[in-house]
Amino acid sequence: MMRAVEPWIERPLAGFLDESSARMVAVLTRSGRVIAQHGFATAPELMAAAGLAAGIVAASAELSRMIGAQPSRELAYQGAALGIYLAELELPGRSWLGLVGFGKDSSLGLVQLFYGQLVSDLGRVAPPLPLPGGIAPVLDQEFEAELDRSLRALFAR
Repeated sequence: MMRAVEPWIERPLAGFLDESSARMVAVLTRSGRVIAQHGFATAPELMAAAGLAAGIVAASAELSRMIGAQPSRELAYQGAALGIYLAELELPGRSWLGLVGFGKDSSLGLVQLFYGQLVSDLGRVAPPLPLPGGIAPVLDQEFEAELDRSLRALFAR
């Protein structure tokens, strides 16, 4: 069952799921807040995946910064039964992440192809950002800055 904090996401996400044959998908903020999801069996499974995805992207960005490289815009992992695709989902005024799980009935190439279409579709239907006082953040606004400071301290020489 599809669940979304932002209802305008539902139709493009349903189209992506149909076309890509992905088993699960989550749209997340960079801090791991879930905006929309489909296919995760339990809330703890979803929250663990969201937290890990946000951490992977933050750690990858910091490591890239340390070596003077461009951060990866997408990452893929292929297991025996399930593949994972994690990618940026940039919309006007929104910097989100997409986390996709797919099985043997799909492929990374197919997921990437339709993920590009999903980003385009979401960009077309995304409403203007709400004024302050709209959707309340789940985490403190300083969370990302504090996480960034902690990662820099952890990886500093």
